[in-house]
Amino acid sequence: MFDAITDVAGPKAIGAALAIGLGGLGPGLGIGLAVRGAMEALGRNPEAAGDIRTTMIIGAALAEAVAIYAFVIAIIIAFVV
Repeated sequence: MFDAITDVAGPKAIGAALAIGLGGLGPGLGIGLAVRGAMEALGRNPEAAGDIRTTMIIGAALAEAVAIYAFVIAIIIAFVV
């Protein structure tokens, strides 16, 4: 009678989906804004291409780390909890 109340498969799937979905949204927007800013900066100052590229890649890697953390949390929710 109480199987539907104590079943955690549904909420686990929803929690994992929300974790990776919302966790990927921010880094995606951040990387897009970083690339847009870098392209605008390259258009204004093409001589600084090396410095701009290096800074953009470091920023994109840091933003992508947030998505990896969200993926790890989603895996933990799906398989451990």
